[in-house]
Amino acid sequence: MKFFVDTADTDEIRELADTGLLDGVTTNPSLIARTGRDFIAVVREICKMVDGPVSAEVAATDFETMLKEGRKLAALADNIAVKVPLTPDGLKACRALSREGVMVNVTLCFSANQAILAAKAGASFISPFVGRLDDIAADGMNLIGEICEIYANYADFRTEVLVASVRSPMHIVEAAKMGAHVATVPAAVLWAMFRHPLTDKGLAAFLADWEKTGQSIL
Repeated sequence: MKFFVDTADTDEIRELADTGLLDGVTTNPSLIARTGRDFIAVVREICKMVDGPVSAEVAATDFETMLKEGRKLAALADNIAVKVPLTPDGLKACRALSREGVMVNVTLCFSANQAILAAKAGASFISPFVGRLDDIAADGMNLIGEICEIYANYADFRTEVLVASVRSPMHIVEAAKMGAHVATVPAAVLWAMFRHPLTDKGLAAFLADWEKTGQSIL
């Protein structure tokens, strides 16, 4: 499974990139607005920090303008994935951009029906929002299972399942068990994956025993 971080905070991205475990970044207008910085400048900076896909979202809702914005974003860097909403115009833009060799991330997916359409439109990634479904008492992880099962039936579907709106490490574990290709995760959730109280306890015991030996490896 690949890990993307869902943020536009370049300090967070840099810290995670230094672990060597970060495969890409997803952004959206809300995340970039929180930085208070210029949209294009932020996207360019992020693209230089990671080798993998960086999702940058169009702001338009009509096909023609989405296409223009998508082409402008794609020209910023080779690792841009243009992010479009799962609407009729969004899928038209996805189809056109995909045919031009541009990576496209279709976002705001909430049903298997929508995921099928995105795959047929040539999306590189489909982003089902599990946490937002959980918020309305629907089963977000069930949707991931449905999409993974459907995509596995068709060899010509190249779309990767990018699990979004992740709220906890358990979302990631369940998605990985279902065969999802990518999880895009807030930085805090990624860091939480490192932690376990028994790891801390075991390390403390090892260090205490080593100190008693009075030795040094260096």
